[in-house]
Amino acid sequence: MKIESFAEIVEEVIAVAHAQVWCSVATVDKHNRPHVRLLHPIWAREGDTATGWILTNRHSPKAKHLTHSPYVSLCYDRDIMKPLTVDCHAEWIDDAAEIRRVYEWFKAAPPPLGYDPGLIWQSSDDPTLGLLKLTPYRATLGHLGSEWRYWRP
Repeated sequence: MKIESFAEIVEEVIAVAHAQVWCSVATVDKHNRPHVRLLHPIWAREGDTATGWILTNRHSPKAKHLTHSPYVSLCYDRDIMKPLTVDCHAEWIDDAAEIRRVYEWFKAAPPPLGYDPGLIWQSSDDPTLGLLKLTPYRATLGHLGSEWRYWRP
C-alpha cells in the first residue's frame, strides 16, 4: 500500500526505531560497493517528517563513503515480522551547539535508546566526534503475512 505523506507514518517510524534502537546502515564506497554496519540513531519528529541523528566517528570509512555518496539505507529488523527500512540523505553537522545538544540528548535519554557518549568520546568537543543528520526520502513498514506500506514521494 502506497503512503502519500510521511506524516501518515512518522509516529510509527519513530516508535519502531526507538523500540529496536540499533539498525543496519548501508553506505557505498567510491567503487559503488555497499558496506553495512550497526549504528544507533535517535529520531525526532519535525512537522510532517522526522530527522535522525547519529553520533559517530568523523574520520571513519563511513565518512569517506558519504563523501562519495551522501545517502544511507537503514534497516531495523529486530522484529523480523515487522521490519522497517528508511532511506535517507545524510549530512555532517559541524555546529558545536547542535553537536552538544544531540550529545546531551543521547546522554539524558533512558537506556537502551540513550547511552553515555562519554564512554566513546571525551566530550561533545572531541575532534573525532561527528554528528550525522538523516533526512528520510523513502520508507517501508513491513508486516509479514499482511499489507506492507511504502512511502515514496
